[in-house]
Amino acid sequence: MNGPERRIEEFLSLTSPARAPYKHTRHMSPIRRIQQEHGIVGREAELTLALAVLQADRHLLLEGPVGVGKTTVALAVCRHLGRPTIRVDGDDRYTESKLTGWFDPALVLKQGYQPAAFVEGPIVQAMRRGAVLFINELNRMPESVQNVLLPALDERFLILPQVGEVRAAPGFQVLATQNPVEYVATGHLSEALKDRFEHVALAYQSADEERAIVVAQAGEADAGLVREAVAIVRETRVHPKFRKGASVRAAIAMVAIARRLSGPDALRRAAVAALTTRVELRDDAETSLDTVLAEILDALKKK
Repeated sequence: MNGPERRIEEFLSLTSPARAPYKHTRHMSPIRRIQQEHGIVGREAELTLALAVLQADRHLLLEGPVGVGKTTVALAVCRHLGRPTIRVDGDDRYTESKLTGWFDPALVLKQGYQPAAFVEGPIVQAMRRGAVLFINELNRMPESVQNVLLPALDERFLILPQVGEVRAAPGFQVLATQNPVEYVATGHLSEALKDRFEHVALAYQSADEERAIVVAQAGEADAGLVREAVAIVRETRVHPKFRKGASVRAAIAMVAIARRLSGPDALRRAAVAALTTRVELRDDAETSLDTVLAEILDALKKK
């Protein structure tokens, strides 16, 4: 058992006394194997469903807040199945030609619109190779780019000017992630596009699992520090002065920073550094992050 795995097991054995430590076995379940090989804590239900969707040759959409592990789950399942994966990261400047491909101007001048002059985009590569097209943050892409996916998802073909028809080889699938629509720079997927996907939701995990993730990612740390960091992050998700809370990534950063600081306010200083870029206060909060954090820390001390 490697270092991160051992720390996860040791931490969970302390926080959940009834939980038996994991033992290696040749008869390990597929889900446990995925967890072990990719350092995933929990997510049994989501991994099971995602695996079933891909094995059923369906297209999959993973949805959840920033930092819940959508990309990790997506790539872990693909790798477990031995599926080649071509990745695209969505943003509002992404164009149709970036997705499908384009003709190299210099080669067109020399050869004309010949197949050798065409540079395949990721969707054409995935279709011709029978690979998984992984689109990270699909709903950040412009609607025109999303529409390119429809015939590929539904009828498994594309018609490209000067190229002709591209048919998908067996094994072609699309696996996409998206953040909730209330996040900045995201939009709605069309009903037609959503109808082509199966959906798996990922929510924030339990406090025990988030503490285990911090232990695995931040390295050896005082259990009390881990508990406090996770408690602060979890409070940002429910506190009335926050419009958007933080994911476990903030707790990982908080612990890593606090361990390198000294003084009684080390955790508060680390929290300010870790949370400033990850949370948003409500417009009517009329306060600062530092002030709200002081309130949260005082409340945690009284528990």
